Amino acid sequence: MSYKLIALDMDGTLLRHGGIVSDENRKWIAEARRAGKHVILATGRPVRSVLPYAEELGLDSPLIINNGSEVWRTPSLLHSRHCLDSGLVARLFGAIRPYGGQLRYWAHTVSGKVDNESLSLAPSSQLQESIDALEWLQFAIRPDNPDHLPEIRREVESWNSLEISNSHPSNMEFNRLGISKASGLREVCGLLGVDLSETIAAGDSLNDIPMIRAAGFGVAMGNAQEPVKLAADAVAPTNAEDGVADIIRRYLLS
Repeated sequence: MSYKLIALDMDGTLLRHGGIVSDENRKWIAEARRAGKHVILATGRPVRSVLPYAEELGLDSPLIINNGSEVWRTPSLLHSRHCLDSGLVARLFGAIRPYGGQLRYWAHTVSGKVDNESLSLAPSSQLQESIDALEWLQFAIRPDNPDHLPEIRREVESWNSLEISNSHPSNMEFNRLGISKASGLREVCGLLGVDLSETIAAGDSLNDIPMIRAAGFGVAMGNAQEPVKLAADAVAPTNAEDGVADIIRRYLLS
């Protein structure tokens, strides 16, 4: 199969510890682009923290942002945005409030990041006004006690109203129902005229599984969580071992 596009998760996949793109990964991304392949970034990060990497790699291709909540046609042109319902955001605040100071939350909104330091979990008119005023792209939590994660997950799953994933075993991420890196990849394929069967997707965390399953060929990093490896067609070297370069050489340019 000749693949036309590769979608790369960033943290734990493209990036080494410390947020570094290795010389080897940079070299093979450039080789892929010279060969006429599309290289896109698909991440849970907000767009403002992705743009420096797109510039560093010389990418003018689409971006899948906040687990698919935004798709950018180019790094400077927004294509679509899929926000959380403010009522569900309020409900999330209610679900995590009993854990109080034992839990850190953060959310990406169109206006910027919101977290424990900028917006208290305590119920108040200010909290409700802020929820209603902001456009919420993604909500995430990290309890101090990992045993609290399954408790919260069971509660939120019972609503059948949100996509639930993670970008690390210690956290949990929430997106609008039906929105994921897979829905973002489908949008990108429509923009570029590429069939899903002609795509490769690579990642390491639960938020990558929908994209890995949707792509023509899905690859888990050697450092990936076990469910990601089980969902993938192949397992690459770790992000510390230039796994992205290996994927491009072995599967995209072969």
